[in-house]
Amino acid sequence: MDADSHEVNVTGQRALVMGASGNVGACVTRHLAAGGADVRVLLRTTSSTVGIDGTDVEKCYGDLSDGAQVAAAMSDRDVVYYCVVDTRAELRDPARLFETNVNCLRKVLDVAVEAHLRKFVFLSTIGTIAVGRNGETVDEDTPFNWADRAGGYIESRRAAEELVFSYVADRGLPAVVANVSNPYGPPDWQPRQGMFVQLAALGKLPFYVRGVASEVVGIDDAADAMLRAAEHGRVGQRYIISERYMTHRELVTVAADAVGARRPGFGIPMGVMHGLGYLADGVAALTRRDIPISRQSARLLALTSPASHAKATRELGWRPQPTEHFIQRAAENYVSRAG
Repeated sequence: MDADSHEVNVTGQRALVMGASGNVGACVTRHLAAGGADVRVLLRTTSSTVGIDGTDVEKCYGDLSDGAQVAAAMSDRDVVYYCVVDTRAELRDPARLFETNVNCLRKVLDVAVEAHLRKFVFLSTIGTIAVGRNGETVDEDTPFNWADRAGGYIESRRAAEELVFSYVADRGLPAVVANVSNPYGPPDWQPRQGMFVQLAALGKLPFYVRGVASEVVGIDDAADAMLRAAEHGRVGQRYIISERYMTHRELVTVAADAVGARRPGFGIPMGVMHGLGYLADGVAALTRRDIPISRQSARLLALTSPASHAKATRELGWRPQPTEHFIQRAAENYVSRAG
């Protein structure tokens, strides 16, 4: 689904997008502008705007730690889309994750409760949802069951959700949480989840990971869900935003086939990925540098299960398109940029 074809009526909505330099935040911004909303974005002076260049938005610059700057950006807005997140699960020092994902959020929430908002839509992750046993499908109400293996990134995201819900309960914040899975689709200028798709499209990925699957969603459908959460989401509720459960082999094969690249030819067991993560952690310790491949990132790759988006369909009217279409478009875009 293209950004100009969504059916959510946002005409006249006065929106503030925080985190518009990221892939999801930029897509939310494009959807809002295409739908006729009055859109403002809050950016750091160092933020990339490549995902929203050419989009009719008001750019406001400031830092999340500065309450006055946040208040100025939030003034006269009725909906805030909070898409700020540090996703670097590989960081050796989780304090940096908590600083962005929790401490900065708290400062924004302090401003938001005084801003008389109609809705505060919080971008969270499917990683805060439980993992089903033996292929069991989970939903928003399945008790979280893997805290002992979650690591700093998921811990910080769970703490962020708990913080949002505490502001709902104690201070009347009209917040809704969107638990978005792995999003795919262009432009994705700095791919993280899209790294395997990019490598497969460029013919640089000889393998896939056997026995591994993950929940996936198209980037435009993720943005559409965020807009629907603002219009139809129930305050204090979380919604799983994910289209389906896809094997790693299917993910990279779809990407390669979309551009005529050679398919990844052989599967490696998850144990190899864990071994690579162990080695990478050793190198990171010696060099004092964070490396994207780590034991924790490998663990997150393996700890997944099917999840139901029935609640989002039922309450938000969200009907995602097949994620294959978005993977194909992402692959074509990666190849086009490399050419």
